[in-house]
Amino acid sequence: MRRLRFQVAYDGTDFFGWQVQPELPTVQGILQDIVSSIEGKPVHVEGSGRTDAGVHALAQVAAVSIENPIPPANFRRAVNRLLPATIRISDVRETAIEFHPRFQAKQKTYEYRIFREEICSPFERRFVYHHPYPLDETAMAEAAKLLEGEHDFTAFAARDETDALRRSKVRIIHSSELTRSEHKLVYRVTGSGFLKHMVRNMVGVLIETGRGNLSTEDIVARFRDGAAFRPGPTVPASGLFLISVDYD
Repeated sequence: MRRLRFQVAYDGTDFFGWQVQPELPTVQGILQDIVSSIEGKPVHVEGSGRTDAGVHALAQVAAVSIENPIPPANFRRAVNRLLPATIRISDVRETAIEFHPRFQAKQKTYEYRIFREEICSPFERRFVYHHPYPLDETAMAEAAKLLEGEHDFTAFAARDETDALRRSKVRIIHSSELTRSEHKLVYRVTGSGFLKHMVRNMVGVLIETGRGNLSTEDIVARFRDGAAFRPGPTVPASGLFLISVDYD
């Protein structure tokens, strides 16, 4: 048995997220079907984490254990020939048999893109959130820095099936930055881990700050013990990208 680690890039528009779901097209499901056909028996492709329906990835990290002796470069070519054009794998390499892309990840970086002009090109619409309305971008950039540090992000997390396990929702955000890039606002965040809809809710709060509906104090209050806030608003999935996953 051998273990292959590889990167996956995908346009998530037409998929119901990463994780396998019965009768629905998912990135993990398609990869498992294709690698299983190469291996000649069912395999399990593990990812660094779940991305929701409509979310994209530039470098999702995945791994699979197979017996087939196919060299990594040939594996990459074989899988890419069978994948739809909206998914591609790269940087395939041998790794330790115990490598797990989720449990061993140290930090992840996401990026959210907001298109600010009145008219959004049909060639960009799948990869941005089109929001041409007035925003105080300076206030948003200042508010983004408030999200850095170690906090309980319960007020930024959607309900999840694991909530019954009462797992901690404390996460460490190493950097949180909003910048202008031509016609887009780009929010980039790096952290130890992220909860369901957490980044999309963080961006929603920043937009509400830009609209003048939330103050600095309103954001800080979300981190106080016992604070009760409804998460969000949740911005559309189309603007969100998993940029990178880092390991030791």
